[in-house]
Amino acid sequence: MENKPLKPRVQLDRNAWVSAATEVLAEEGIAGLRVEVLAKRLKVTKGSFYWHFQDRRDLLLAVLHVWKDGRIRDIVKQTRAQPGRELEQIYHVIDVYSTSRSRRGAAIELAVRDWARRDADAAAIVAEVDDIRLRCARDLFLACGVPMEEASSRCMLLYAYVFGISLMIYDKFDSDVTRLKRDIAELIAQSASMKRKAAATSG
Repeated sequence: MENKPLKPRVQLDRNAWVSAATEVLAEEGIAGLRVEVLAKRLKVTKGSFYWHFQDRRDLLLAVLHVWKDGRIRDIVKQTRAQPGRELEQIYHVIDVYSTSRSRRGAAIELAVRDWARRDADAAAIVAEVDDIRLRCARDLFLACGVPMEEASSRCMLLYAYVFGISLMIYDKFDSDVTRLKRDIAELIAQSASMKRKAAATSG
């Protein structure tokens, strides 16, 4: 009888471990992110973990940097505007980030921020991401002719809104949520000077 070849064992790369760690982080927080948990989830031995990481801390730093790179790519993409269409892009950013997005993405964001309250490395990464997010949004307001101080205030208001609304259950507050969001977007996006500029351009 001919011997059948053994089924090759699945080889996990570093990215697979980081992806699994991110899922556990979203579900259980940083306290639940343990090598034993990951190995069980991935159906591999704990020893295979050390082919890719020196220790748990090495994995945690990898998770942070992957999260950071993804968030920075996203905000740069969402705030990239064609010349003359910056105001339109501001409305796009407000709409994209205030719409019910992936629950997984929101869970990861909250878990990373909770982690940052207790860990200096995580706090530094979150601060870097927030700084880039705010600067990208502020550049859009500046391109619309808004003065620096007002542009800084408006981009801060924008993010306070989109992060705050992601934590709230507000469906019963107003019978017309679409109108509510539209009005808020208008308040954030356009100052009186911007409206005058837009009116002069269209006039």
